[in-house]
Amino acid sequence: MSTQPVPMHSPEEHVGSHSAAFAPARYVCFGKFHLDLKKEELFKNGVRVKVQSKVYQALLALLGKPGEIVSREELRMQLWPSDTHVNYDANVNTTVNKLRQVLGDSPGQPAFVDTIPRKGYSFVAKVEYFDRPVVPPAPQREELSPRTTVEERAGTRASFFRTPLLSKWFTAAVVVLVIASMLFGAALVLYSHR
Repeated sequence: MSTQPVPMHSPEEHVGSHSAAFAPARYVCFGKFHLDLKKEELFKNGVRVKVQSKVYQALLALLGKPGEIVSREELRMQLWPSDTHVNYDANVNTTVNKLRQVLGDSPGQPAFVDTIPRKGYSFVAKVEYFDRPVVPPAPQREELSPRTTVEERAGTRASFFRTPLLSKWFTAAVVVLVIASMLFGAALVLYSHR
């Protein structure tokens, strides 16, 4: 498996298709994320992350010029055709904020997307390009126990859904027990007064 970074082409070459900006690289890696340009999928530590279409397009626009300023106007032109009638400023802000949420980034301490006041945004993380999938590093022991597997995580989800059912039965049993205790107490009081 080749893990040599593939140099990105000049910005002039990416007019039109976003994937042409990264050709011949298929995978773009930054931080704990890697992007499969062919399948248009984002992964974090090997787990697929859901990304809305406009948010994905914004990510591509920023990754097309890492370390450079991508103006708000450039984002607007890439995300919405000129005949689209929307509040561009609000929609650009919302889209970039959603991208930050997906990446777990913060405008106050940006690890990926930095705001350049009155100019636009810049992708500030180190970006690498690969022609083959990148194997994510093994999880740290603090993140996952050695026993945690995909099957066990699926079992955890199943038990999570069983928990509300069990808690309903437990609650019902407690209520029945309280009512029975009250009735028994009332019966004892009535019996003792006879």
